[in-house]
Amino acid sequence: MSRSARPVTVLSIIRDCLDALLHPSARYDALTRARHRAFMAPRLLGSLAAFAAFPIYLAMRGAPSAVEVAAFAWLIAPIMLSWFLSRTGRYEGAHVLSSLALAGLIMAVAITTGGIESFAAVWLIVVPLEAALSASRRVAAFASLLALSCAGILIFVGQLGWLPLDAPGAAERSLLMAFGVASATLYAAGLAFGAESLARTGVALLSREEERYRLLARNMSDVISRHRRNGAVQFISPAAEAMLGMPVAQLHGHGLFDRVHVADRPAYLTALSDAARGNVRSVEFRLRREPTGSERGQVDFIWVEMRCRPLDQDLGRQDIDRDVARETEVVAVMRDITDRKLSEQALDQARSAAEAADAAKTRFLATMSHELRTPLNAIIGFSDMIAQEQALMLGAAQRKEYAQLINDSGQHLLSVVNGILDMSKMESGNFEIASEPFAPRASLMHCCNLLALKARENGIDLITDAPQDLPVMTGDPRAFKQIVLNLVANAIKFTERGGQVSVSAAVSGSQLTLRISDTGVGIAPDDLKRIGAPFFQAGKTYQRRHEGTGLGLSIVKSLVALHLGDLTVQSRLGEGTAVTVKLPLVYTSPQAKPADRMPAESKIATLTPVPRQEHHDQHHNQLQDQPALVKKSA
Repeated sequence: MSRSARPVTVLSIIRDCLDALLHPSARYDALTRARHRAFMAPRLLGSLAAFAAFPIYLAMRGAPSAVEVAAFAWLIAPIMLSWFLSRTGRYEGAHVLSSLALAGLIMAVAITTGGIESFAAVWLIVVPLEAALSASRRVAAFASLLALSCAGILIFVGQLGWLPLDAPGAAERSLLMAFGVASATLYAAGLAFGAESLARTGVALLSREEERYRLLARNMSDVISRHRRNGAVQFISPAAEAMLGMPVAQLHGHGLFDRVHVADRPAYLTALSDAARGNVRSVEFRLRREPTGSERGQVDFIWVEMRCRPLDQDLGRQDIDRDVARETEVVAVMRDITDRKLSEQALDQARSAAEAADAAKTRFLATMSHELRTPLNAIIGFSDMIAQEQALMLGAAQRKEYAQLINDSGQHLLSVVNGILDMSKMESGNFEIASEPFAPRASLMHCCNLLALKARENGIDLITDAPQDLPVMTGDPRAFKQIVLNLVANAIKFTERGGQVSVSAAVSGSQLTLRISDTGVGIAPDDLKRIGAPFFQAGKTYQRRHEGTGLGLSIVKSLVALHLGDLTVQSRLGEGTAVTVKLPLVYTSPQAKPADRMPAESKIATLTPVPRQEHHDQHHNQLQDQPALVKKSA
């Protein structure tokens, strides 16, 4: 083993021996362990050195005096103090006992060697210096008062003449004074080195602890902040920069409050105020975030959950009472919960959609019960009457009439079932368009001719404007007719007697524009948003005066979307409705899966229609200006 490595080994052995003597309460804190070790090491080593020097002193001095024996016997006290600290762990108590022991030794030596003029009186300065290592104001104050009291006692005893008369000579007194000053200086220097060692240990531990917390604050995603009661930020962790996309320095003071959404500021301040009163509070609010570098793109606000509690809730009651005037501060932990909020919103929307679908199903069943029961009752009733024609003595004309009624009811049932099946195919993506060239004007006129009788029976003017030069278009002619029939039938159904339904067609660019308008009851704004949803019918079910399953416009919407067209519904309650359909003249099948060709959302806006009289006058002018106009009316 090298010579330079030996002192390290000796120090390690001494440190291990001291650590074995430490109280268990001091073994798990580095600074406390260093203080206990600094208290015990010099006392044990000093006592052992004194005991080792005692035989040498006897050999050189001869028989010791009673004072010398008492002084050497007093050296046992440091060993007892180290044992006391090792057994109890009471660091301040050990320093108090050490001050008493040192002051007692100084008093014993000073009284026998000249009182306040003794070389030992200089050591009274060391008593508060030694107590300073306790890092306790109470111990330092006690040691200072003890040293002053001892000095006063020495002066008082000297004034009363109670000191021994065998005072040393001038030469011996000078020698003893030099010894006293030198020994006190060396002891004070040892205390200074001990204090410096403890300070260095404390700084190293503090730096290590700060680095640990700095590492924690930099790498945790949650933001830790310290607030005043009014919400002003005193400290905020670096994670806020990643969360909000801005420097931490701009969030100090009221910088964070300025970024809280205006609607959430009362809840934010209330939570901080409640936490300052001693309550733990949680609050969710929105924070404005810089869009630059945002992971979610251009997002103005994020949702944040903040849990705050009082900073002093773990302090003792005496410490709180001592600093009542100081304003209570709050520590808060914030985390980004935007993803959770988005999930909750998606769940709410899905729940609302499910509830709407369930309500639509309920309305559909209620409506279908009427739509199916009425024709079925007619079929069963009239077929029973035909079956009993012998008993009822039915004539040929009556049988023909009943057969016609049965046929009409069956056709109605077939149309209802076909509508449901077509809608199911469209929603599942299995409805395919059979594209072929056809003349849109002929199809449009044929549909209007089919519905002209119904319009005449309802007392409604059906006006058709179809120019002769409409070009041939490519698409599904059956779907085109279904679109026109559904829209015109709906317009006739919801127009009061004496009203007017207008059907027009025109070419704009590469699209054919169909417009079906009426002067009927119109659609409420709330219902207009849901027009085209399967089984949805405007108005309340029990208030309806017209038949229907609510599938007509939904089928139209899906067929238009399958043709890559646009559907626009404009309406105002009590003034009428206008439906505009734009279809490409040449339909091109998209190269996509059937699921990708699901019906898209239609563009539905709110119309501000002209008054009914102006609307009627407008169509009257069209009748005069366009000779190709065909009018189907009563």
